[in-house]
Amino acid sequence: MDRDLFRSDDPHRRPQRKTDFFVWSIAILLLTGFTFAAWLGSFYIFGQPERPESYQILKKLHKIDPAKRFELTAAPAGEFLNPKQLYNRYNAMRPTELATKNAELARNYIRNFQQVRGLVPYVVGRFTIMEARELTPKDVFTTGMVALTAAVDQGELLMEHVYPADAQAVPLMKQTLMTGLEIKLERTHDLAAVVHADRLRDGRILITTMPLLYGSYTVTRGTGTFSLEPPFDLNLAAGWPVFKDESRRTAQIHWDSYRERLTPAGSGVPIAGLPSTSAAPPPLENSLVRVEPARPVEAPIIAAASPRAPASPGSSIAPPKGVKLAKNQKGLPSPSPLANASRGPAVVAQNATPSRSPAAALASPVAAETPALSIPRAAVVDQAAVALPAQPVTGEALASMAGGASWKTYPPGKMPAGRLIAPADLNDVADRGLAGERVYLRGQFIVNFSEGNRAVLRPKTRLTDSVLHFGSGASSTRIIVEFPAGFNPPAQGSSVTRDEARPFEITEVRRQSDGQLNVFVREIMQ
Repeated sequence: MDRDLFRSDDPHRRPQRKTDFFVWSIAILLLTGFTFAAWLGSFYIFGQPERPESYQILKKLHKIDPAKRFELTAAPAGEFLNPKQLYNRYNAMRPTELATKNAELARNYIRNFQQVRGLVPYVVGRFTIMEARELTPKDVFTTGMVALTAAVDQGELLMEHVYPADAQAVPLMKQTLMTGLEIKLERTHDLAAVVHADRLRDGRILITTMPLLYGSYTVTRGTGTFSLEPPFDLNLAAGWPVFKDESRRTAQIHWDSYRERLTPAGSGVPIAGLPSTSAAPPPLENSLVRVEPARPVEAPIIAAASPRAPASPGSSIAPPKGVKLAKNQKGLPSPSPLANASRGPAVVAQNATPSRSPAAALASPVAAETPALSIPRAAVVDQAAVALPAQPVTGEALASMAGGASWKTYPPGKMPAGRLIAPADLNDVADRGLAGERVYLRGQFIVNFSEGNRAVLRPKTRLTDSVLHFGSGASSTRIIVEFPAGFNPPAQGSSVTRDEARPFEITEVRRQSDGQLNVFVREIMQ
């Protein structure tokens, strides 16, 4: 057929252009490649915030949260390692494995330990400062001080401990962090997390630690206290570790000359990694300790006994509930005021613990359940003051003080009536409060931390819930359980299940500024 048979003869008609399918194919391929590149780039940037370029992009997009100040009872689950264990762990790693581990450690710290696989390594032990210097904008951490230390009982392990702080605290820190000062890290009130590990050319291991509590520090022989602040920004382009090769060699020379001045003539210079030949280590002259401000102690409130009518010689006192009388015994003889004065405080002192105040001891359930005795007011105050003296508590003892209080416990299912809720209802309780009613908590939990008479739990979620809700509900809820004296808390890593017959009693629910729920409960089951 002729192509021009049905063609219009309109002279103003635009000529038809052929579609260039090749050009469109190239354009579609380019757009597809750009989409894949953007997709993979987002995974690269968001999945590896420890890289300097990724950190800068996320910082500009406001996707990096500032460093978080943790509490001792709300810290990430971890393991406490001494210098020997730390050296054996990182010395056994190959270079590729060590690089992967360092990326994971830095990533966990940048994310405030929100997506941690496994346990966070914490450092415990004794270290001596070799050299300390001020941090500059050219370092990973830009403000504060950093101290290069050597392990006392493991000479092949070095630790650079970062002390981030404001500029006004640096002059006092320079006077405090001197060469030869000993740093003692304990699991009771220190959380020094490892954020980097490096193998030096001489075979030693250098670790970088950060105190997650950002508390206040002082020295045992000196005045002044400085406080730490979480770093606002990181300069990851400076690279790890903080003490580079040149500054570390200078610090080593300074440290060797310092030890030569302290070593007696003829005894020789101690060699790193070899045990000392002296019979006993020199006494500790000065050390750095972490302190906490003491909380004010409320004055004891003691209620005066109501006056009673004088009893006749033949009168008797009704026995307390649950006490059976012997045969032909109608009642208990009325005790004398002197006997009452000596008996009443003895019961209080017997059931009180050193960590409780006199007011808490007098208000304890054990004292409340004792028979009512006519005790003179002056006798109670004097005897209670003798039984529980008010002694000053140091910052170190206050930081490591464990509980041990007692309260009434019940058989399963026999607790007082109250409202039973699940972990999903804790947000409503945080908004409305307890409102003076008894609230019990049930559910399945995982033990993240356990020590003394306390344990930190997290709600156990199903895989489908964590996928659909991205784990936001469970990961932002932390249950701090306090057990009465004599109870053993569950082991770390174990599962705890509580139903309507054996719930926890909620005492307080706090919501932090970042949305974290801290739920304080106590064990009331026998």
